[in-house]
Amino acid sequence: MQSIDTDTQLCGVIGNPVGHSRSPRIHNAAYEAAGLNFAYLAFEVSDVASCLAGMRSMPNFRGLSVTIPHKLAVMEHLDELEPMARKVGSVNTITNEGGRLIGSTTDGPGAVRALDEAGVSLVGKRVLFLGSGGAVRAVAFAVAELCSPAVVTVLGRSPERVGLLVEDLRGKAPGTFESGDLSADVGEAMGRHDVIVHGTPVGMAPDRDGETCVPSETLDSEHVVFDMVYTPRRTQLIADAEAAGATVVYGIEMLLNQAALQFERWTGKSAPLDAMRASVSD
Repeated sequence: MQSIDTDTQLCGVIGNPVGHSRSPRIHNAAYEAAGLNFAYLAFEVSDVASCLAGMRSMPNFRGLSVTIPHKLAVMEHLDELEPMARKVGSVNTITNEGGRLIGSTTDGPGAVRALDEAGVSLVGKRVLFLGSGGAVRAVAFAVAELCSPAVVTVLGRSPERVGLLVEDLRGKAPGTFESGDLSADVGEAMGRHDVIVHGTPVGMAPDRDGETCVPSETLDSEHVVFDMVYTPRRTQLIADAEAAGATVVYGIEMLLNQAALQFERWTGKSAPLDAMRASVSD
């Protein structure tokens, strides 16, 4: 790490809990590779208002990543929301611009960047989202806004939450949007979509490792499969997709690319993505 002195710029992640976060490792590796006088720490926070008041008052406190459960709670304490964050309805990035706190979201754009890096274009494609939680919401808005897909379909287990997400997409984003039930409709939907984006906890270690909500026989070599789960790196869905000859995008690439966008926003420099990737390669 670089020497810490009175010019060091502080960044960090807030959440509760936050001990599991890989963000300090990723960001500090990036600062070291770029030779920047920045440091990144993890803060377990329960009092969001006081935390952000402190950030606002400290000129060297440059940026915050925001994770569960604070992505909604921080919004009322910010001075400005960027358009994408306002549409999504959550913030995962805060930037201190001379005492003004600006809220944005890099989750969706980070996922789009991960797909771009894998050589996957969504223009004119039929994109199927499995799940309707916050991560899916962020990525669905980014895909609709930035990628010109032919249709976006959301399948979930909660009809109310799926309906709300699709209604919001129809009201705030360009494109054609469909909805359905994850358990009942996934088999039929797989056959008429090109890109599959999985955003449920199914397959996540340790509790649901080895599980999948996609029948393996519905996968084929024409599919692109992007699993947002990154622990374990190679989920059962990814393994099944690889066996079917599909193009796969690992969830860790979304984590890395959303962090890279934060790095670039806070430092004004291009992110050293190779160094960031190496920091989480174990």
